[in-house]
Amino acid sequence: MIRKPRILVVGIFVMDLIASTKQAPNRGETVIGLNFRTAPGGKGANQAVQCARLGADVTMVGRVGNDAYGRETVAAAAASGVDVSRVVVDAENPTGVSAITLEITETGAHNRIVVCPGANGAMTVEEISWIRDEVKNYDLVMLQFELPMFINEAVARWAHEAGVPVMVNPAPAAPVSPELFRCATFFSPNEHEAAAMAGHPIRVDDAGANEDDLRAVADIFREKGVENLIVTLGGNGSVAVNKDGVARVQSVKMPVVADTTAAGDSFVASFSTLWCAGLPARQALAFASHAAAITVSRPGAI
Repeated sequence: MIRKPRILVVGIFVMDLIASTKQAPNRGETVIGLNFRTAPGGKGANQAVQCARLGADVTMVGRVGNDAYGRETVAAAAASGVDVSRVVVDAENPTGVSAITLEITETGAHNRIVVCPGANGAMTVEEISWIRDEVKNYDLVMLQFELPMFINEAVARWAHEAGVPVMVNPAPAAPVSPELFRCATFFSPNEHEAAAMAGHPIRVDDAGANEDDLRAVADIFREKGVENLIVTLGGNGSVAVNKDGVARVQSVKMPVVADTTAAGDSFVASFSTLWCAGLPARQALAFASHAAAITVSRPGAI
């Protein structure tokens, strides 16, 4: 039975500064771009917006500066139905930005991203301590790795203690504490992040990711305490691995790939919302693949 889930997203707001080019510059090289645009972003904000658009009741916890970028990014989330009442406006630090080079090629659009967290990096456990008492009111907590790791660890611990499932999207890849692994109900890296954190390669060819490698990586994560591993494989789809086996879902091919910036955010948010709403994991994965395909067919993250 489908129900309206309540989801708490703890993450960052940034303004994406996007330069499109036919060829990304090499080190020390300057190239002429095609165009430049700005767009609200941040993994947490992207995921919160997607969850809200799919019908979830979403609260976003984050920080922005007292500036135009901050006002625009928060307004964009609110316009999609996200509860932004818990967002902190920092009087001293600016809103974070992501510098994105979007390389437009015959095979599609490929991005390179540098995130400057700004006000997001000043978040403290004290200012979000209310979560400890209120997390029990949510069906899922979503975390990413763009905030200081001690924030993720505290929120995951509070959710775990309250029996609330935790979705961890470990992007960008970073060292993970044993406690965070144990508190994660779902751990959803891409193949590069999964291989880096497991210390085991995942070979990918035209047939997709090597199943033996996936099982080996899943075993490593399971030893760390992760029950459900969901690995996104770009154009090769995704795979979910747990003690019951391996479930593969193919990617949905789009005739035009305009911008891959938020494909992973769209996938994680869509899976999370549909799973919370009561869909079986395999169906939620299939829906998430379709949602990610629609996301890459359009420019911008939100």
